Amino acid sequence: ILKTSNISGSVSEFILLGFPCRKEIQRLLFVLFSLIYLLTLMGNLSIICAVWSSRKLHKPMYILLANFSFLEICYVSSNVPKLLATIISQTKSISYAGCLLQFYFFFSMCAAECLFLSVMSFDRLLAIYRPLHYPTVMTHDLCAQLVVFCWAGGFLWLLTPLTLISQVPFCGPNTIDHFLCDLAPLLALSCAPVPGTTLTCGIISSLIIFLTFLYILGTYFCVLRVVLQVPSGSGRHKAFSTCTSHLAVVSLFYGSVMVMYVSPGSGDHPGMQKFVTLFYALATPFFNPLIYNFQNKDMKEALKNIPYVF
Repeated sequence: ILKTSNISGSVSEFILLGFPCRKEIQRLLFVLFSLIYLLTLMGNLSIICAVWSSRKLHKPMYILLANFSFLEICYVSSNVPKLLATIISQTKSISYAGCLLQFYFFFSMCAAECLFLSVMSFDRLLAIYRPLHYPTVMTHDLCAQLVVFCWAGGFLWLLTPLTLISQVPFCGPNTIDHFLCDLAPLLALSCAPVPGTTLTCGIISSLIIFLTFLYILGTYFCVLRVVLQVPSGSGRHKAFSTCTSHLAVVSLFYGSVMVMYVSPGSGDHPGMQKFVTLFYALATPFFNPLIYNFQNKDMKEALKNIPYVF
């Protein structure tokens, strides 16, 4: 898939422009992005450690959350280290194979995130809609199968786009006005028109976004109906509190992704493209552990037992 001879033409590497600006601003961006990256790693690692160390959290809901946090760590690590290197480096280059691998891993984990958010919404629906049947349906075996489905599904979903992009001829120029190997700026460098590849990749991207988003909307519509039937008081408050953190994460992620890939013309301006991509690539994984940690009482109690991590 990643052979560069013939198909890749004369291009053996790409130049990632990143954020071209004065050196003082670049140093500031480097420090800011490094700090956010480290805090993101610490925040998500704290969730994993809390779930691992507390027997009270050995439940499907928290097992899914721990896997989601591990996904976030892999997600930011697939692009931020290269972003930091691009900011301080003079060459700003990435090999042809490295560019395709970055595209594949970053967007595979993006697809896996969509699947995890869907599975987590299914878990909340089952817990609220069928509370008596929840322990017998959402077993640890089913939870493990759902986790494998999310990880495998994300990486399998991007195999077709990766294969198609590897067949695109690149013979120059090789400068990508972005901080990572995104689909649109990469295909824009093709030596020949590739409308079929662009259309196919666009359909595949839109499908995973829309199908999972519509499913999540459907599950929370059912949840809302059930919650509104619960007499006002602690029962309704508890039902709402278990869903608000997940809904906040869904809103952050899908809001930024849809601005990028669904809103007409949003990807045409490189500055806007970089800002929105930066938001869902760096800011969303940073806010996720904060949302879950502050919203969940059980998580806050478990975190108190591991102060050396968080």
